[in-house]
Amino acid sequence: MPLLAILRSNEENIMKTWTVAAALLFVGTCAFAQTAQTDPAARKSCDDLKAEVTKKLEAKGVTSYSLDAVDKGKEGDGKVIGTCDGGTKSLVYSRTAATQAKPSAEKKPQ
Repeated sequence: MPLLAILRSNEENIMKTWTVAAALLFVGTCAFAQTAQTDPAARKSCDDLKAEVTKKLEAKGVTSYSLDAVDKGKEGDGKVIGTCDGGTKSLVYSRTAATQAKPSAEKKPQ
């Protein structure tokens, strides 16, 4: 076998080895990233998520709304603003009817 054919064969094997190693590293990294996201310790309970969102809404002055944790796929007409319990439930935001102004807040005639 000529020397040139042996060298080409050796270069092709090295390239294949590096390609396989890179592919395995990529697949392993993706798998690790997905398991880190679905780790039970990383799951947020619906009550915790609801409390965080409520705090943010109240800080912005939003008053007439409802937040409901519903099973995934049964969201209805509200806007899905997050998921909880490991992605099994959705947190749904809905506007509610504005409450009537309190009589003490109205201006009194002078």
